[in-house]
Amino acid sequence: MRDRMNVYFPPELLKQITDLADRKKLSRSAIVEAAVASFLSPDAADRQEAAFTRRLDRLSRQMQRLERDVGLTAETLALFIRFWLTITPPLPSDAQAAAQLKGRERFEGFIEALGRRLQKGQSFLQEIPADIIHTKLDEPGS
Repeated sequence: MRDRMNVYFPPELLKQITDLADRKKLSRSAIVEAAVASFLSPDAADRQEAAFTRRLDRLSRQMQRLERDVGLTAETLALFIRFWLTITPPLPSDAQAAAQLKGRERFEGFIEALGRRLQKGQSFLQEIPADIIHTKLDEPGS
């Protein structure tokens, strides 16, 4: 036995229901009944939980890559600074103006090279194989 229920829908939604019923060659009541049953089904919650789980897994992998890339960037910068400070002797006062000029020229060249790499989609971090990093992290004392 079925009980009758009057339900009101916005015109756009009723048109979608009618169009689907016509395509599937079903009654509008059957379409609405299936939609309500699906909404109330415990399977719907399981599907939603599975979708959230997949999304969280994807976000976790993205965060791991970001963490790896930030760590690599920080280590690269620290290593470069240590190297630069170790090998660069202090300049005499009379050579500082020429060195600053040369430094500006070199910096402009660096910025241009960086811009070209970024336009091509090249990344230094992509050049470093992931297995090298994992090998280093797995070594004792790391």
